[in-house]
Amino acid sequence: MERALVNFFYCHPVGHAIEALYYANGHHAANPDREIAVALNAATATELADYCPFISAKYVVDHPLLTSANDSAQRVAHLPREWDWVIDESRRYQDFQLEMFPGLKDYYAATDQHLKPAQGRTVVTSPKPGYLRRQHLRLELPETAVTRRTITIMPSGSSEPALYPSADSWLLIMDALTDAYPDAQLVLVGKLAKNDRTSTSLTEKDLKRLLDHRSKPENCFDRGLVEQLSVVQASDVFLSPHTGFGMAVLAAGTPWLTLSGGRWFEFFFNGVPFRSIIPDTDRFPSYSTFDDLPVIDTDEGPRTPSMTRARITADLDRIVAAAGELRDGKLTYEQALSEYFPALLEAHNGDKTQLWSIDHVHMDYL
Repeated sequence: MERALVNFFYCHPVGHAIEALYYANGHHAANPDREIAVALNAATATELADYCPFISAKYVVDHPLLTSANDSAQRVAHLPREWDWVIDESRRYQDFQLEMFPGLKDYYAATDQHLKPAQGRTVVTSPKPGYLRRQHLRLELPETAVTRRTITIMPSGSSEPALYPSADSWLLIMDALTDAYPDAQLVLVGKLAKNDRTSTSLTEKDLKRLLDHRSKPENCFDRGLVEQLSVVQASDVFLSPHTGFGMAVLAAGTPWLTLSGGRWFEFFFNGVPFRSIIPDTDRFPSYSTFDDLPVIDTDEGPRTPSMTRARITADLDRIVAAAGELRDGKLTYEQALSEYFPALLEAHNGDKTQLWSIDHVHMDYL
């Protein structure tokens, strides 16, 4: 049987593990009889590969990313050498990525020497080994029983707090959701524990404030990643700022309502209805990618413009309405795509060159 390795060593956030599995699924779909294995950064959510039946094997690689390594050969020695195809992460060929992440260069140099593909070495999405675009990735997670309709909230991601709404802003949102949907159970997910994985930048004090909300939200913080994803999978809608965890949510099949803004717009689309609440970028500058955004000193602490209480207040009605249409199944995936991309283009002053998406989904809507 033909064997292929999706060699996807990159940054540790959860979204990059989903990215690797999504690409592996596209290569699997092109040739379902082929064995597909993945190699992943040990610091990322490697356990998610266990919930992808099309993955025949996973290889966890303990290798630095931010610093160079003198022992890269030893660190990759456990990878089987013989493959029909080796399919690398394409960022290995981007000079600015190699400058930011010296360990990336060392890892791929070591695997260039170690791995021996019989038919060829290429990058993800390449048609050479076969690839079908826009295949919908679904994680086969353990089921979680629910007794009420739920809206699950992740208050922040793993970047600096300025890139996420304050606790005061979240309490404003939770008030509005509770008033609009009194039958909904609010659930909070995230990770305060500090280890070699990403963690939520929310403070323990702010989490307590959210848990004390009059809606009596359920606390699912610091549970295991798979358990939290199972909770989200059982929810009607997931609400958060932009975060890689949201990509895993879409792979669990749950609609994602994003408080869009900050550095990154939403670029992953997986057959699940979604809403991205795009801010007025003239008032609230956003989408700088790797560049910094202005930070405003407010009574909530430093915040980028799109994460201030003023922005949340301006878009509160849109947030509540979107939560309702997603939880009630009133929005189709196609409608979500057809409305999102023109709005994103307008936020970029009509400059199509600024937009991109995994598997070029945006190209059909501009």
